[in-house]
Amino acid sequence: MASSKFLEVAGVGKQERKGGDVVKNVSFELPRFRKLAVAGETGSGKSTLLKMVAGLAQPDSGNVYFNGVRVEGPYEKLIPGHPGVAYLSQQFELATFLSVAQVLEYANLLEEEDARLLYEVCKINHLMARRTDELSGGEKQRIALARLLITAPKLLLLDEPFSNLDMIHKGVLKTVIRDIGDKLHITTVIISHDPLDILPWADELLIMQQGSIAQQGPAREVYSHPVNEYVAGLLGKYNVIPAHWPHMAQLAPAAIADKPVIIRPEQLTLATNGKAGVPGVVKKILFMGSFYDLEIETGGILLVVRVMECLINEQDTVSVALK
Repeated sequence: MASSKFLEVAGVGKQERKGGDVVKNVSFELPRFRKLAVAGETGSGKSTLLKMVAGLAQPDSGNVYFNGVRVEGPYEKLIPGHPGVAYLSQQFELATFLSVAQVLEYANLLEEEDARLLYEVCKINHLMARRTDELSGGEKQRIALARLLITAPKLLLLDEPFSNLDMIHKGVLKTVIRDIGDKLHITTVIISHDPLDILPWADELLIMQQGSIAQQGPAREVYSHPVNEYVAGLLGKYNVIPAHWPHMAQLAPAAIADKPVIIRPEQLTLATNGKAGVPGVVKKILFMGSFYDLEIETGGILLVVRVMECLINEQDTVSVALK
């Protein structure tokens, strides 16, 4: 049955040739203009899932619907892909010995004014006269992205777009991807393994584990309340408070009985001005640039506490409290 939703993934699955499941019965919906980031360890099925959404991999079960139309797989079409959906893989290619202007001209479906805005958003106006083999990795990435966008897609799927980029080019690409949604009004889905790439950008997170969805929800909710250690670890540092830890009531008053609790380092602080806390000894001070991570041994466990300023030393006795 067709769907009237912007994007609906309904029970899709994909098996390996050897019989194991790459993707297992995955279902989710994505409203138009909502930014979705897909995260998971290597081999968790992220790329295969996106390829099935794009019509570039054939599901063994289930269906994908885009704007009410079922997305057909490569076994059903002579030329794989689906109208209105663009997919950029990690292994993109550009025609060599052509100028950037020539590469984009051959694919252009936009009016001149719209194309000019796209080039501005992708920050490539100054590259038009250069040949593709004269570009840096980050510049090639933006050209490949512009080549897809110039076909006027409604849905853009990016598979690890920040991999192998230095911090400068990564920062430029992050701005480009943000502006693709804000200025070009194209719904975007990103695969990335780095929480610093996806947390500031995504409205929604979808976490894959062994081919299935481990957790899905608003980015802040998934980060602050991960369902397990796997999800917590993908998105940053975390502490696990054992279920029967004697100081549980002080650091996790809302804990469910007999269940361990996951707490982020920034949810803890050092108790000051007589505020009650759990006593501990600072074992390690890690300078992280704009903050410090303190490794504190307390009550038989090691906790990581994140602070903006550090006026203590290793081996000092401190008190840890919940913010």
